[in-house]
Amino acid sequence: MKAIKYLLIGAAIVGFSATSIAQNDNKATIESIAKVIKNKSGDVDDQVKSVYKNNKKNAEVLVGIGRAYLDVKDTAKAKRYADLAIKVNKKYAPGYILHGDIEVIKDDGGAAAGWYQQAIYFDPKNPDGYFKYASIYRGRSPEEAVSKLEDLRIQRPDIAVDALAARIYYSSNKFDKAIESYSKVDMNKLDNTDITNYAMAAYLKQDFKKSLEIVTFGIQKSPREAAFNRLAFFNSTDLKDYENALKYADALFNKSDSAKFSYLDYTYYGHALMGAKQYDNAIVQFKKALAENIDRKEIIADAKKQISSAYEASGDYNNAILFYKDYLNSIEKETASDLAGLGTLYNEQADKLTGTAKTEAYKNADALYGDLADKFPNAVEFADFMRARVNSYMDPDTKLGLAKPYYEKLADLISAKAEKDNADNARLVECYRYLGYYNYLKKDNATANLYWRKILNIDPNNETAKQALGIK
Repeated sequence: MKAIKYLLIGAAIVGFSATSIAQNDNKATIESIAKVIKNKSGDVDDQVKSVYKNNKKNAEVLVGIGRAYLDVKDTAKAKRYADLAIKVNKKYAPGYILHGDIEVIKDDGGAAAGWYQQAIYFDPKNPDGYFKYASIYRGRSPEEAVSKLEDLRIQRPDIAVDALAARIYYSSNKFDKAIESYSKVDMNKLDNTDITNYAMAAYLKQDFKKSLEIVTFGIQKSPREAAFNRLAFFNSTDLKDYENALKYADALFNKSDSAKFSYLDYTYYGHALMGAKQYDNAIVQFKKALAENIDRKEIIADAKKQISSAYEASGDYNNAILFYKDYLNSIEKETASDLAGLGTLYNEQADKLTGTAKTEAYKNADALYGDLADKFPNAVEFADFMRARVNSYMDPDTKLGLAKPYYEKLADLISAKAEKDNADNARLVECYRYLGYYNYLKKDNATANLYWRKILNIDPNNETAKQALGIK
């Protein structure tokens, strides 16, 4: 097992630290010498010796010195002071816990568990040993790890054991069980770490209402907590409550303590602004997301696509197309759906233009769908359908028959199917209607009537076909 597997929970144990320092004098002494060790002052050894000399019989301070050395990854000196603490007080659990943490750094989970077990043996009422021991085994079996915590419940009924169990489950990605365990605890007894985990578990299970309910409680307790404001912001956005989403976004970005922002924050902000129809502001946020992830291809691609969508929503099709093309160039392997998206933008652009500019946009769409058919044989039917429509838009009077070859090909493709659904039949009717009208304009009534009859075979009540054939 790797050290990260053992340490991830320990780093999050707010309120259940490995060394619980009660006396103010000891705390001040430990904090002072820890700074010396961390900063590697020139006379660090002399200062440590001085503190040791004055605290030879103080197991708490000895463990504090050892833990300071462990914080700078000096396991040899950390072990020395752990040994000294146990020598002073054989039943002092933090000494054994320090030993266990040293073994965690050395990636020896078995040895670490042994030390944590000794901590439990000598001080069965200290919660740290149970939780550390459970954290070792949570990867193999979170359920087995949690069962160890039941022994703590017997020894310390005052401790929210279910919250500790929930942490085990949460860190093991067993979010349903984490939620279940957290739900057994009075919310007022949960610290900020637990409230965040509880809300995040519900969020990851996509229960946005539950997550928002939990984190709203946290905000009432700590309104400047960035994690709370962020989750409230995310949940509100996913619930499409954009008005409140923007309020929480303001709280996250402007009224939270020690908040650090990532591409996800900017991306969510962009989506919330999109939902509120503030497209220009949304583009600003999506571009911030883009700037945050210059080394992550998938995030870069997504940001460019979002920017394109924002420009599309604002009616700026030139920039929408520009960023969409950039998006296509950013992805490793484009799909048929990806290419079709660009075709949609060309069609939407054409709809807003007139004259030659309109025709050019349609020509771009037509070329795009041709490329789509070449690259994705399974999308040929869709591509021909769209080319037929695009060419009919460029030839609204049907005099040139620009759409004719595509409707003919599409009709052949659909007709060859052994079974046809309603969508197939609807497209066939569209094909035959165009071809019937085109031949009618060419005064080829025989061919035109052939297509009108084909329509009636599909839709006996089709008024256009009946009228063309003179059927009442």
